[in-house]
Amino acid sequence: MVRLSSDLIDPGALLSAFLVGRSDTGGVVSFTGLVRADEGVEALELEAYPGFTEAEIERVRAQALERFTLDDALCVHRIGRVAIGEPVVFVAAAARHRRAAFEGADYLMDYLKSQAPFWKKSHERSGARWIEPTERDHADLARWETHRP
Repeated sequence: MVRLSSDLIDPGALLSAFLVGRSDTGGVVSFTGLVRADEGVEALELEAYPGFTEAEIERVRAQALERFTLDDALCVHRIGRVAIGEPVVFVAAAARHRRAAFEGADYLMDYLKSQAPFWKKSHERSGARWIEPTERDHADLARWETHRP
């Protein structure tokens, strides 16, 4: 499942709901990304194309399900203005074995950080600026081109 929301993300509630009925799952890995206070950052603002952004994330989620033999995966991402310390993204991956769950969640986060169709703006004391993926973000995603589970 993929969901974009302007509402506050509750990682505990999302994880609890994701765990329900997982009798064949051996491991669930979750990741919660928070907005951090870097160099004067006061908030982030994320924009997305309704429908298109969800469809693109769902496409990559389906790839992760197949590639890592996941039982399920969940991606919840904030849109709109997100304050310092608030969750901006939540990803969970369920699999029969822990390594697949870890790698599936990592793969999804690398995609969300570098290629998902979001427009990110950093609101800082000195003004606002658009954020682009870093070289590190691109390198993190590129490693999956050669790495196979």
